[in-house]
Amino acid sequence: MGVVYYANYLVWFEVARTEWLRDGGWSYREMEADGIALPVIEAHCEYRQPARYDDEIEIRTVATVLTPVRIRFDYEARKPDDTLSATGHTIHAALGPDGRPRRLPGRVIQILT
Repeated sequence: MGVVYYANYLVWFEVARTEWLRDGGWSYREMEADGIALPVIEAHCEYRQPARYDDEIEIRTVATVLTPVRIRFDYEARKPDDTLSATGHTIHAALGPDGRPRRLPGRVIQILT
């Protein structure tokens, strides 16, 4: 059909989220070594204007703390002409090594403020 496969947006959101953490000074690898996992517990995407194969897409990411154990990332997928291709969000629970809910670390809270 000449358009980007719909599920690719969720992959792009994941890459953007990883880069957001890295830009804040903490990588997923470090986070997991510190005993924190942030599994996705909800994912949502709304498609506005289709991206075509070979389009360059910028993913803009904003994060907010919802509760002491949940964080939400909001995303915008934009083309170089600033056309909005898609919006979405993911919600994550902070879990400890035992798989039980754990408070978000202070490092994440600092990145958000």
